[in-house]
Amino acid sequence: MHSRIVTCLSCLCLFCVLIPAGFTDDPSREQYELMRLFVESFQQIETNYVTEVDRRELIEAAIRGMVRHLDPYSAYLPPETERRFTQSVDQRFGGIGVHVDTRDGVLRVMSPLPGSPAARAGIRSGDVILAVNGTSLENVDPQEAVSMIQGPAGRPVRLLILHAGEGEKPVELTVEREVIQIPTVYGIRLRDDDTWDFMYAPDEKIGYIHLSHFSRMSADEVRSAVSGLVDDGLRGLILDLRSNPGGLLDVAIEICDLFLSEGLIVSVRGRNVDEQKWLASAEGTFPDFPMAVLVNRYSASASEVVSAALQDHGRAVVVGERTWGKGSVQNVIRLGQGGSRLKLTMAWYHRPSGVNIHRSSEATEDDDWGVRPNPGLECRFTNEQFRDWALSVQRREVFLEDGTAGDRSAAFEDIQMNAALAWLRERLRETAAAPSDP
Repeated sequence: MHSRIVTCLSCLCLFCVLIPAGFTDDPSREQYELMRLFVESFQQIETNYVTEVDRRELIEAAIRGMVRHLDPYSAYLPPETERRFTQSVDQRFGGIGVHVDTRDGVLRVMSPLPGSPAARAGIRSGDVILAVNGTSLENVDPQEAVSMIQGPAGRPVRLLILHAGEGEKPVELTVEREVIQIPTVYGIRLRDDDTWDFMYAPDEKIGYIHLSHFSRMSADEVRSAVSGLVDDGLRGLILDLRSNPGGLLDVAIEICDLFLSEGLIVSVRGRNVDEQKWLASAEGTFPDFPMAVLVNRYSASASEVVSAALQDHGRAVVVGERTWGKGSVQNVIRLGQGGSRLKLTMAWYHRPSGVNIHRSSEATEDDDWGVRPNPGLECRFTNEQFRDWALSVQRREVFLEDGTAGDRSAAFEDIQMNAALAWLRERLRETAAAPSDP
């Protein structure tokens, strides 16, 4: 059997790479035959294809094909993409400033980063990127598509965009790449000194915090904003996680711990991963004021961890729309000696109730995934309302070249915000009407 494998491989010298020691003693004949099928296919292409092929490119294409078959979040990362991957969790990186997803077979914008070149150019949550610099993204590997969009600061990139809720006619936008370094926490309005005002209703002492994504400094930003509100007499808080695509799990856990004094925050389980649990602690927990969390169809990952934990513990109600359902945990594994990485889904997030947050490819709308709004607090935007909401956020939070915000008086009838406000006001009335302790 050993000699047959070597003959099959010819001069490729892949036996030691592809088949681990002791593999030929494996009783699973099927596994051996499948590996042999792959190696023979490689040999036939390398030897007989009409033009010469690069062996490394061929192997990398095979790996990408295998990984693409798994889920949208696993990926092969060649050496040149490792830098971009590590930058994605920081608050300083080069590009146009968008979070994207490829679950439905297209490159869809989960959210533009507020203040980013993408946001200033009018790119919004739900938009589809069809082409980059005239090259269609149809059948393009997601990592390659991201690579095409990114580039040195100061250089423009042409994007063909299909705006969400605006029919089938795409528009071409030219966006100049920048080094992106922006905050993740925003208030309801800018003061004259260009600092954020987090008190939505000063007379009622209802605060508002918009968290755009979870980066390394996000927990400190949230802590600072809430501390200022508490000092000003905060009585109720709205935490807006709409179109928040997620980010760092440890930051999401730290933010949960700001509002929970005890109990399970999240657990991680996988086929070959020991279950891990994260618990809240009393130290540093804010007072137990009424709290509402706003989510929508593009709230994903870490934002689902936070909303699920606060909802399961009764610490906050969830208002808006059912979330995206991205509860998978990726581990980055070093491959070989060339600096390549494999970003592989290893486990799933489970909320404190034990329910898996992740929406599998076979899941239906009736299955239990993501985070649903509390009973009576589901407010789903129409496509037109969603577009108008995204525009209102951009007009409020996007900074112009002179350092000022765009339209500070942007108006939009936000039925989701109104529902959260109504719930908070009812809780405050109940508290005011309750008899005090003797």
